[in-house]
Amino acid sequence: MVVTDAKTGAVVATLPIGERVDGVAFDPALGLAFSSNGEGTLTVVREESPMKFTVVGNVTTAPGARTLALDPKTHRIYLVTAQFGPAPQPTPERPRPRPSPLPGTFEVMVFGE
Repeated sequence: MVVTDAKTGAVVATLPIGERVDGVAFDPALGLAFSSNGEGTLTVVREESPMKFTVVGNVTTAPGARTLALDPKTHRIYLVTAQFGPAPQPTPERPRPRPSPLPGTFEVMVFGE
């Protein structure tokens, strides 16, 4: 995760997070940033000061849980995922096909303080 100064564009911090990131959110009331990682983790980063950020830790989620939403009123993080079948064979039109979700396996995961 790269944190930048919004006014100058300068890099403030570069932090290690999980793989296959799809979403990030920042909760200004708690001073926490979140990264949803497709490998099955949620990285939590604390703003110690405007120029210092540290990784608090990684929460285990589920493989594929990459889409993230933050409710700033409740400070809850929502992630969605499903179980997936095998990926189809590559074709010239789709050289890297993605697996399809299996029916009935969609889930919403909720994380809070």
